[in-house]
Amino acid sequence: MSIDDLRLTMKDILSKSRYLHVISTEEVSVDLAFIHGCDIEKARIAGVLHDCAKYLTNAELIEECKKYSLPITEAEAKSSQLLHAKVGAAHAEHLYNIKDEEILTAITYHTTGRPNMTLLEKITFTADYIEPNRKVIPRIDEIRKAAFDNLDYAIYLILENTIDYLKSTNSVMDDKTEMTYEYYKGIIQAV
Repeated sequence: MSIDDLRLTMKDILSKSRYLHVISTEEVSVDLAFIHGCDIEKARIAGVLHDCAKYLTNAELIEECKKYSLPITEAEAKSSQLLHAKVGAAHAEHLYNIKDEEILTAITYHTTGRPNMTLLEKITFTADYIEPNRKVIPRIDEIRKAAFDNLDYAIYLILENTIDYLKSTNSVMDDKTEMTYEYYKGIIQAV
């Protein structure tokens, strides 16, 4: 599938607002890839496909995990929408014929992150958070600036915001989010 075909498919399956988010994430991914020396086409594909399973209901996400033999963590069982990332990677591979492991892992970890992310994973994770159609988020201007200067610092700030938000709303937090935060906090403090 060409990138144009992928965009058209996303336009067909996602809500209008989700599609605009995906296209904006693609644009920011390309910008970040250019600035940080990452493969632009991979960043473009990961940006377009990162939310390709976001339209599925919680029950459908669980069914897709069973279909593709994807494990479900305790946090994912409590908050099934966390599954959209790993199901999205499975859909990217099986429905959209993406075989590049780097793109697939960028989709898999775009929500929680993970310690020691690849450059493409960092870009997809960050672009998803900072794209211009996002609602107002605390410190977003600082995070956007950091994304173009120091991706590790941007990721640290994003995770700090995310953890603060999840704690303040008593929402389920995936263990990977906290592990990723601690990892990038260590990098920032070591500088």
